[in-house]
Amino acid sequence: MNFKLNIKSWMVVLVLLLPAAVSQAQPGESGARENHPRIYVSGVAAKDFARSVQKTKWKAEIIAKKKEEIDQYMERCAADPEWLVARLQMNWKTKHDKVYLRGGDFSHSEGEAPVPTVRFSGTRDWATDYMRPPLEEIAPYFDDERGMYLRHRETKEMEWVHPSKAGHIIEGINRNIMAIAEDAAFLYWYTGEEKYAALALPVYDTYMKGMYYRDAPVDLDSSKQQWVSGLATFEVIHEQIVISLSLIYDFMYQYLDENGHDRDISVAVFQKWGDQIIKNGIPDNNWNFFQARFLTFIALALDHNEYYDNAKGQQYYLDHTFELSTDRQIALKEAILNYDQQTGIWPESASYSMHVTETLLKILTVLDNATNDNELENFPVVEKATLASIQYLFPNGHIVAFGDSRHQPLPDETFEYLIANYRKYGKTVKEKEITALYQSLSDVEKRGKGLFELFFYVDELVETDEADAGELIARLTSPTFYAPNVSWFVQRMGAGPDATMVSTFGAFGNHAHANGIAIEVYANEQVLAPDMSKGPSYWHEDHRKYYARYPAHNTVVVDGISDSRAMRVSQPFSLDQHFPVSGDRNNIFDQVTFSKVSFVEPTTLANQQRLTAIVRNQSGKSYVLDVFRSERPDAESQIHDYFFHSLGQSLRFYGENEELIPSASATLNGPGFLPAYEYFSDEKSLTTPQDLKALFKLESVGNPNSLMKVWLKGGENREYFAVNGPKSNALNEATAPAEILDEKVPALVIRSHGEAWRDPFVAVLNPYMEGDSQVVSDVSITEDDRNGSAQILQITHENKVTSDKIVVTTTQNDIVDADDFYQKGLLSITRETGDELDFTFAAGVTRYSKKGWEILSVREPVTLSIERVERGFEIQNDGAVLIGVPVRFNPEYIELYADGKLIETRKGMKNRNDPGRIDFRLDDAFQKAVIVLKN
Repeated sequence: MNFKLNIKSWMVVLVLLLPAAVSQAQPGESGARENHPRIYVSGVAAKDFARSVQKTKWKAEIIAKKKEEIDQYMERCAADPEWLVARLQMNWKTKHDKVYLRGGDFSHSEGEAPVPTVRFSGTRDWATDYMRPPLEEIAPYFDDERGMYLRHRETKEMEWVHPSKAGHIIEGINRNIMAIAEDAAFLYWYTGEEKYAALALPVYDTYMKGMYYRDAPVDLDSSKQQWVSGLATFEVIHEQIVISLSLIYDFMYQYLDENGHDRDISVAVFQKWGDQIIKNGIPDNNWNFFQARFLTFIALALDHNEYYDNAKGQQYYLDHTFELSTDRQIALKEAILNYDQQTGIWPESASYSMHVTETLLKILTVLDNATNDNELENFPVVEKATLASIQYLFPNGHIVAFGDSRHQPLPDETFEYLIANYRKYGKTVKEKEITALYQSLSDVEKRGKGLFELFFYVDELVETDEADAGELIARLTSPTFYAPNVSWFVQRMGAGPDATMVSTFGAFGNHAHANGIAIEVYANEQVLAPDMSKGPSYWHEDHRKYYARYPAHNTVVVDGISDSRAMRVSQPFSLDQHFPVSGDRNNIFDQVTFSKVSFVEPTTLANQQRLTAIVRNQSGKSYVLDVFRSERPDAESQIHDYFFHSLGQSLRFYGENEELIPSASATLNGPGFLPAYEYFSDEKSLTTPQDLKALFKLESVGNPNSLMKVWLKGGENREYFAVNGPKSNALNEATAPAEILDEKVPALVIRSHGEAWRDPFVAVLNPYMEGDSQVVSDVSITEDDRNGSAQILQITHENKVTSDKIVVTTTQNDIVDADDFYQKGLLSITRETGDELDFTFAAGVTRYSKKGWEILSVREPVTLSIERVERGFEIQNDGAVLIGVPVRFNPEYIELYADGKLIETRKGMKNRNDPGRIDFRLDDAFQKAVIVLKN
């Protein structure tokens, strides 16, 4: 159903069907104007709602807590009736009606109104050195030409400061007070006791009159700030106080009119606010959704267009929310096209993407309360986006932290809104699935905390089985997943304590950083190699100089100057090759995942390439291969710095048999380098040509030590640094030990004096728990004699009898020809236990030959696996290929499968040039084929 029909059906509901929900509604007045409250509740009397609450423990607890809190303020106001209203941040004395800004800072106000007016926010930047005072410490009717009188966070001393140094303290105080009035208004409706309305009325009336007589701000610098400012805040997306105001108006509609408040003033303020939101904003990112949320509340508070001379009522603002786009507020029907319609991913960093989806669901939930027309079905991408967000999760249930994201769980609200919709419209199968998923990811014993939840969450969740959640998560995540609109690729391996994950990200979309090709690594049940996330604010020096810049990420910096813009970035990597196919959950070969991505660093035009792979060993645990190539073509001299941040209290270096002790140094930073280099401290360095190991050790009381051993390729031109960088703002108490949350993060920096393309950075990341399996016992790294850029690794497992030979080149056209081995292709991993083949994995290969095995692509390079199973060798291939099997294995025939069913059996052929080989031809890609051996 289109939106116009939705509005029409809603009008019918409001005008014809809804009974008056509050006892104070007067008969004889226009029904369409008396159907209040209507935003959170429609057609339900308070007594009926109360009966529902009595049956639902968590709802009763929320109301009891709110009543207890409001009663405390009522006691204060009993002694001093003006106690609460007097703490509003207003121009009490000056009554200024005009506000002037200097870009993102408050400059001054002037003029005079007939009543005290609402003070504008201090600055767009929320980071401040000063603390927001509790209401008890705020001087009543505070309005002083000296500015704000605030306590400094560090010194704890009280200081006079200009509002521009106070962050969001002014608006925060007003929001706090209005939230109290909002709860009081609800309790008035819920209990019918006028004492609650009496508490809210002066606060609401004073604020609304003060906004009625105050103009929108003017930027004296005529900067872009002019086009994003709200009426109370520097950004129209921060006008949260609008929700409290609209709910007070809704719950106390008749009381306001009967007790001295001119509702026409409220209408005028809501219209002015709505117009400001429509006029200002940023039209091509998350702002549309956050603005739309406020417009929806404004619209639902107002009556039909016909009641107002300017015709700006419900339909007007709902049309501008859903249907009509302006220069700076794109209608939701168009804004949702920014979702990747194939993947469901929103083009911003993960936490912002989730917030957009949750906000859209909230808007639809509120609207559906009025229309009862299943508004969710008009936006099918919302369900897709909600389910796609599961791909963001590390195995610990928290999301990845590329760009401005932090490690945090998925919003409970997203699940609750879907569950409520499914319950309302009888979609029991979907409800049970989402409930199972929700229960597996969140603490559902702590459901809800505010008014919205009281009205829109289901009373009780359906019973589910833990197995249902596990099956659903397995269905919604995949070994690899690629989201091109945010330049993000993820690899997963294993489960539980054995789970390993690598998140690879470029910089594309909004709220991205300048980070080149960066990674986060999850192992030992935590993100051991985290991103640093965002700084105190986007305008804060620490964010601009460090957190949003290359050295704060696990990436490579060229000549100390690699950089790009942050926030709105168009620096994606190219995903060249990967395995398995993104989103494919049906691979029979599950020992390896990998990706190769490439990138041109924008400042130096350096070529960069990163190949990462997760390889599982026989114990079920995994190690990670990281090969990073970087070169600045035609540069006479160049340096490349490989940054790897990992959790721990210590970082030590080891050679073949002993610990290598670095010396104190001060050479990491250099002339003209990024200011981010200045943020590193405790610098120590060493120079050695030999391969070495770096060991990060994380100690936590009551837990075994977590270690990240990094096996590193040496070289004549390499220098190794151990430094400490600023804390990671991605971490939280649920994802990292409390001991390190506010501590510096140790970082390994490898400096290549010269190109790092033919001689790339090669690291084997070997995470393990002290006292548990170490996965890897030894790593040797060599270069091919003829192809110097090819890297050959021999990785010996902890059991000392199993080893992996890994050959990595730069492209699928590279050749490695040495001893009894030939490869024309990008990557091969061959595992042997003793002399027995366990598996061969080859990617982007035209030809591979080893110990009598032969792989030849028929048309173009192929990716395939050959794994030893009980009956013979199981194969998975993505293109036509010839597979030559040594005769010594006695291959008898090959079985070909499609959709899990055997479709063909055929014999192999003796190779006429090599009698020791039997050849099997696969003329197409097969999810599964089995070369069966004779008994």
